[in-house]
Amino acid sequence: MNLPRKFRLVVAVCLASLARVPAEITAANLRKAAPAFTQNDSAGAPLRLSDYKGKVVLLNFWATWCHGCKLEIPWFMEFESRLKDSGLAVIGVSMDDDGWKSVKPYLELKKLNYPVVIGNQALAKQYGLASMPMTVLIDRNGKIAALHTGVVDKAACEGEIQQLLKGK
Repeated sequence: MNLPRKFRLVVAVCLASLARVPAEITAANLRKAAPAFTQNDSAGAPLRLSDYKGKVVLLNFWATWCHGCKLEIPWFMEFESRLKDSGLAVIGVSMDDDGWKSVKPYLELKKLNYPVVIGNQALAKQYGLASMPMTVLIDRNGKIAALHTGVVDKAACEGEIQQLLKGK
């Protein structure tokens, strides 16, 4: 089957976004500080990453149009529900171009149980965002312990979170 070049490119990009790129937890002494940010959440309240020091943070860059992102969000909601009391905090960073116009209806429909902010190019650049989804695991000291580009392996991601919750 000979598909048009443009269509092949779209398929390749979609498949790449579903690729599972494993990440190992970086040794604590080699971790770099997560870039600080303050963005408003869906209620208009400022969300500061620095307020989460002492917690393990799963920071997820996503968009409403991203199929891989839609696959991960229920997993992250489950992690938030089960592991919140152990010290996990999930934060979503939507990279939708039209901001809250697309994101608020999505949040209402999906009933996300964790805060979401709208990202911008400066924040994306600070974190080295090249494609979505991208998930950053931040340790209790505010340092990046792991970074996943593409859809995470759910079990492996949860294992990394469990290690970080134990202080590793």
